[in-house]
Amino acid sequence: MAAISSIRTSGDRIEIIDQLLLPHTQEWIEIDTIEKAYEAIRSMKIRGAPAIGSLAALSVASYISASLAQDPRPDFLASPLEFSNHIKPLLDHLFLARPTAVNLGAALDQIRKVLDAGIGSNSPVEGIARDVIKTGRAVHEIDLDQNKAMGKWGGDWIIEAVKKDGGSGEGLNLLTVCNTGSLATSGYGTALGVITYLFEAQKLNKAYFTQSTPYHQGSRLTALELVTLGIPSVMVCDSMVGSLFQHHKIDAVVVGADRIAKNGDTANKIGTYNAAVLAARHKIPFLVIAPTSTVDMSTADGSGIPIEHRPPIEARLVRGALYPPAPDADGKYPQATVIVTPLEMKPEGVYNPSFDVTPAELITAIVTEKGVAVKENGAFDLNTVL
Repeated sequence: MAAISSIRTSGDRIEIIDQLLLPHTQEWIEIDTIEKAYEAIRSMKIRGAPAIGSLAALSVASYISASLAQDPRPDFLASPLEFSNHIKPLLDHLFLARPTAVNLGAALDQIRKVLDAGIGSNSPVEGIARDVIKTGRAVHEIDLDQNKAMGKWGGDWIIEAVKKDGGSGEGLNLLTVCNTGSLATSGYGTALGVITYLFEAQKLNKAYFTQSTPYHQGSRLTALELVTLGIPSVMVCDSMVGSLFQHHKIDAVVVGADRIAKNGDTANKIGTYNAAVLAARHKIPFLVIAPTSTVDMSTADGSGIPIEHRPPIEARLVRGALYPPAPDADGKYPQATVIVTPLEMKPEGVYNPSFDVTPAELITAIVTEKGVAVKENGAFDLNTVL
């Protein structure tokens, strides 16, 4: 079966699948303003570092393209300076939607650089605008090819690592955290792309994945993608990873990333650090799979990565289809949100960071579309994969 996508476009039209309603309802939402893109990213209707970077860039491109088609054209298209003064605050606003995800900033920085270059060369405003449109759309298009390259780099590295350890490189079992597939990217995925590559190469036995609470990106989204692709899989609760490692042969852990610091420290979905600590205890290779746009060489180490904290109420709620399942007259399964904590709990009684930072010392390899970086003399040199 075809993979599920997170974004679809047709000309200036952008639609995203509302990931808050998955897996039981597939509803597409049109994103026809930059503010709607901001709200979709902030509310996590779309999530995954590459996907939110793509949406932000596409929303800017479509906004400018639609503005060029207006008659008369908006005032901000009267001159390069007015164009720049209008667009740059919009880029700054979009960045604030999810500040931990460096891909979002990288995508917007690409647009900003094209804008500055056009003004610096005294290009006409329409030429600058069209260059920005081209750049915004390219962010989305390039992501898919990068993901397939990462899948092969990471998959082949794991096969060879298992062989070096005396294994056959066949029938591999991998664990992943959160959701890093087509729903988190422009297609194929990062860490889930490695799993997909091994499945396509007939080297995979089973994919294990964590629920990834409190948003349940694993049990809702990764589960849906794996079922759709027909990949054999098993869900584990976040607190069961240690038990899994004790009682089952796991050949590697593969995770995505929202930001990788210069030294290899990696911010990713909350619970990644837990899995890394347990993987180290059980001597299981721990791989980070992310495009070069996720590597932030301007941040020396994990202490400089901003960690987003979500509203406390989100950790107290669970949403899903009513059980036992019974479709309504339209064939849809009614859903409900329930609160699972005492009603009297106060916001300060909930700790709800969206990400944690895994130290480089716990990471075996970092994979980008350019290759695989491993530590030399105990340290990563990420310039080798940029």
